Amino acid sequence: MNKRFNRTQRNYMIIGLCAILLIMAVGYAAFSSQLKISGTSNITSSFLVKITNIEVSNIVGGAQDKEGVTTHTDDTATFGTTLQSPGDSITYDITIENQGTIDAVLKTINKTDASNSAIIFETSGVSEGDELLHGETATMQVTVTYNPNVTSQPSDLNSTLKVTLDYAQKGTEVISGSNNILLGGQEVKVVDSGDGLYADEYESGRYIYRGSNPDNYIIFNDELWRIIAKETDGTYKIIRNDVLANRVYDEANHRSTANNTYCTNSANGCGVYAAVDGTFSSPSGSQSGTVTEDSSIKIYLNDDYYVNNINATAKEQMTSHSFNIGAVEYLSASDSIEKNIAGEKMYIWTGNVGLVNVSDILRASTNPLCTSASTSLYNYTACNSNYLLDSGSASSLVYLTINACSHESGGFSAHVWSGELIGSSALVDNFSAFYSHSAPRPVVFLKSNITLSGSGTQSDPFTIN
Repeated sequence: MNKRFNRTQRNYMIIGLCAILLIMAVGYAAFSSQLKISGTSNITSSFLVKITNIEVSNIVGGAQDKEGVTTHTDDTATFGTTLQSPGDSITYDITIENQGTIDAVLKTINKTDASNSAIIFETSGVSEGDELLHGETATMQVTVTYNPNVTSQPSDLNSTLKVTLDYAQKGTEVISGSNNILLGGQEVKVVDSGDGLYADEYESGRYIYRGSNPDNYIIFNDELWRIIAKETDGTYKIIRNDVLANRVYDEANHRSTANNTYCTNSANGCGVYAAVDGTFSSPSGSQSGTVTEDSSIKIYLNDDYYVNNINATAKEQMTSHSFNIGAVEYLSASDSIEKNIAGEKMYIWTGNVGLVNVSDILRASTNPLCTSASTSLYNYTACNSNYLLDSGSASSLVYLTINACSHESGGFSAHVWSGELIGSSALVDNFSAFYSHSAPRPVVFLKSNITLSGSGTQSDPFTIN
């Protein structure tokens, strides 16, 4: 039975300020991206999560808010509270707004409690992993309670609580205090050498697997696939480990030159994956024209393969997503992965099943000589140390990418890029779209909220829970 307090004892009880400092250390992330469709438009995005209000929402017993002490700034809330008797409590509502244009996620809530058994600090309403989409608000409750089970006067009459809320751009999932990120709820180490998961040096907030055989195997659709990237929006880009049966990219005369003027010879097919609005142009503008119809391979992957070969469970795990389908230019000099990426991003198609980007293959290599698509053509081993090129059981393999091949001096409109493993050569190459000695290797995106088990090795691949 708890000891009851008389009037004299109560006069000596804690009557004073419990200064509670709540500091929001908002993980700042900002980026800008460029979208070019028959011209150039700049889209600037911003990250801005801030406290906008703090107010008392509930009082129990003789608890009081200390006027003039409870205040807030953009990222800090400070509370002044007076607690008089065991069981007294006060609850504050802190309003948090995402006023930027980038979705955010709460990575961690860290509380530093002073060693005062008389004071109980609790937070509720917002939990780790909660998303705060742009334009939305969230409310966190902070409750300060005089511990009702206290039986004697504590020696410490003041207490300080620090709560650190670490918000970051949705999809980054960086583990506080480490170089690791969360991959499907699992902590995965981010490396800077050898096989493994890397921070993408070309796109902030994106993480990619690189090397000859990194631990990025995943079971999807009851098959073995590989994780290419954790995207900035939190989705997972994956590629089938094995290719499908050989199939042309675009059947001869499938798209007439009357309706698709970008390609000049319909008998050779067209190297553009999907129809686009307006004019499709090579990065340098050396060739442009209309593309009003989809490629044969796009129609097959989305109208046949997706419908008939991906099971219902897998369809629930994946999501429709944007694919960069712009042309990658073959340059005689001054080429770079940055230029290749910029070309890919000039045009976007959104759908269920696509193919790998040229830049995905290039970025998967840990060979420092792998600096562009053109370099790979000049040097057939420059882009090895690359699970997308030189791993697997096949000694001869040609598989399709989603990007057309163009040339700074014009032509090549019927060509597409491919990944090739021929004998000891592993390279990014190009060929005419109607050739039949190449195979599709499907690429899809998994939803950002999936959770994974397993270690990612071939014998213990990631499994979607």
